[in-house]
Amino acid sequence: MTAPHTAALAASDRIAEMLTDPRSSAVAHRGGRPWPQSLAGGAAGIALLHIERAHTGHGDHQTAHNWLTAAVQAPLSTADNASLYYGAPCLGFAVHAAHTSNGRYLNTLARLETAVFTLTSKRVAAAQARIKRGERPTMKEFDLIRGLTGLAAFHLTFHPEHPFTISTLTYLVQLTTRRRADDPFPPWWTNVAPNGEPDPHTYPEGHGNLGLSHGIGSALAVLALAILQGLHVPGAEDAVHRICAWTDQWRQQGDTGPWWPGLISAAQARDGKINPLLRPRPSWCYGIAGTARAQQLAGMALGDLDRQRAAEEAMLAALRDPAQLDQLDEIGLCHGKAGLLQAAWRMAADARTPCIANELPRLAASLAEDLSASVNDFELLDGAAGAALALHTAGTGTAPASRWDAVLALA
Repeated sequence: MTAPHTAALAASDRIAEMLTDPRSSAVAHRGGRPWPQSLAGGAAGIALLHIERAHTGHGDHQTAHNWLTAAVQAPLSTADNASLYYGAPCLGFAVHAAHTSNGRYLNTLARLETAVFTLTSKRVAAAQARIKRGERPTMKEFDLIRGLTGLAAFHLTFHPEHPFTISTLTYLVQLTTRRRADDPFPPWWTNVAPNGEPDPHTYPEGHGNLGLSHGIGSALAVLALAILQGLHVPGAEDAVHRICAWTDQWRQQGDTGPWWPGLISAAQARDGKINPLLRPRPSWCYGIAGTARAQQLAGMALGDLDRQRAAEEAMLAALRDPAQLDQLDEIGLCHGKAGLLQAAWRMAADARTPCIANELPRLAASLAEDLSASVNDFELLDGAAGAALALHTAGTGTAPASRWDAVLALA
């Protein structure tokens, strides 16, 4: 817990009031992607805001229900593009988050879980077949947004002892296991560019990705969270050590504190150098907000106080550096201030000193001020719904009751 922030909560309430009715033309024509089942940009993501508010007594369950209803207007997607952020797993996460002790949504949950279990089984089998072939993984096989790390986060959040939780986490262990001694790159190295597509000109040998949205950072965070929950997955601690050894290799020391690059090209891997100008903004997707939280979780899971301390120093340096904060000119969870605020709040709750917590009011006030202007995007990942959720956390000073930020691999 941290001290409540009244202005942050008021700003969050204002956005929620603007999003009361999913049929509102103002909402429909301001941002938003045309996929109701999208956690990033559809009704399912906005539902999380109202679900969290209902759980904490700041909203009502009927509004959350209305948004969930809007999210299921299209046929349920269980296709190859279904993931934590789209289709059956996305809706399953939202409905799980809305589920209360009175048994509401039990039948819906049963149908969604059947679909998610089937999808998980297919994805794990396909990944293991790829491993046996000795091929490199694609980003969409393992990342948080589209891949098995996202499904592992789903299962770990809502039924940690389930066999599918173990199978997805076991896959993450396998993902980190080197297959060829002569391979100069780690086993999660992909043959594509950061956008997930081949790029023979800029990334002729692919790249290694450290980020939480599409890289190994999310696998590190989810494996660490499993260890911290006391879940026994053979090889999990070794996998965390392997990922940390690689990220340690690329940790940089700037004037204001340590930082990690968002990705590594083959040329950089061979040179062993990173241009300081390539330091990413302190966002969740590729910057300090995500990478420092993953390192903090890893330090806690391994009992590595030096790692935890370095991660917390990195976050504190970012929060105190106006030059870094000025790079966050967006409000959202992915690229903007909301992602930094939520990650910093989670780190503050686990930190060994109160220093990070002391910086939260200033960041929350800055985000609340940004939201006082005209809002043009209401999405969860890049827009006002996600910003309102981060402000709700800061405003109440308590961990999310719905556990919504598990979709960011922050908790």
